[in-house]
Amino acid sequence: MEYINLGNSGLKVSKICLGCMTYGDPKWRSWVLAAPESDTIIKHALELGINFFDTADMYSLGASETIVGRALKQFARRDQVIVATKVFFPMGDGPNDKGLSRKHIMDSIDASLKRLGTDYVDLYQIHRWDPETPMDEVLSALDDIVRAGKARYLGASAMPAWRFALSLYRADQRGWTRFAAMQNHYNLVYREEEREMIPLCKAEGVGTIPYSPLARGFLAGNRKRNEDPTLRAKSDGFAKDYYYQDNDFAIVDRVVEIAKKRKVKPAQVALAWVARAPGVTAPIIGASQVGQLDDAVAALAIALDSEERMALEEHYRPRLPTE
Repeated sequence: MEYINLGNSGLKVSKICLGCMTYGDPKWRSWVLAAPESDTIIKHALELGINFFDTADMYSLGASETIVGRALKQFARRDQVIVATKVFFPMGDGPNDKGLSRKHIMDSIDASLKRLGTDYVDLYQIHRWDPETPMDEVLSALDDIVRAGKARYLGASAMPAWRFALSLYRADQRGWTRFAAMQNHYNLVYREEEREMIPLCKAEGVGTIPYSPLARGFLAGNRKRNEDPTLRAKSDGFAKDYYYQDNDFAIVDRVVEIAKKRKVKPAQVALAWVARAPGVTAPIIGASQVGQLDDAVAALAIALDSEERMALEEHYRPRLPTE
């Protein structure tokens, strides 16, 4: 396994991060795996050298954090793994059970630590920006969490570049802990982050850990225009809204073509592209089978040449940004 610094920080993370939304309670989403299936995959990830695990309080409404925490405690030493979680989305029906108010952030970090069974998280991330809460309130609350030792680093996710730039400036201005990571939406069929967010992160020393590097399975090459072959695809309206345009299928055709020439899987070609894209630290992959982890790690050894990268990028067309 290859390890890389998270941006300009000294934190070393595996070049692949295991996204843990798949592990939790099947009642939350039909494709979610409960224990012990989840334990098997997390254990295998550790065996492959993956030390970076990303979850969120809202995944299975806390059950993901519980499963991840128990599995890591069983199969790894706490100081050898990087645990990341997130806050923002509703965790209850109350008016303060969501967002980024100081109250919700403080309540949420304590609840997450309890579910994870740890005294601290390595990376605490805001899952989205909260337009109803002043920026200073958000940033000062996050800084207090770091100063209290409940989080080592801070991260953000899915927001306009101007807002992220302003938050970095504000943190510097006030002497608060700044964001060390950006979890952004980035893959072969969604590349809008190349315009502003990725250049901003490179300039500011912020590590990028893209989610959906395989476009929710779309880049695996098994999707047809009028077919939904997987259980998750059938219930994933987001994927259909963003990844089913004609030029997207043209990109997938190129992925499949290169995969055949290299005698590897299409998903490996797509992951190889994003993992080595300028400014990318570690893509976040989801896995429901141990073999998918093996494929992902093997993809890191695929060095696409300039002609292959040009072929993969040729059919991309601009689209509206996601948040």
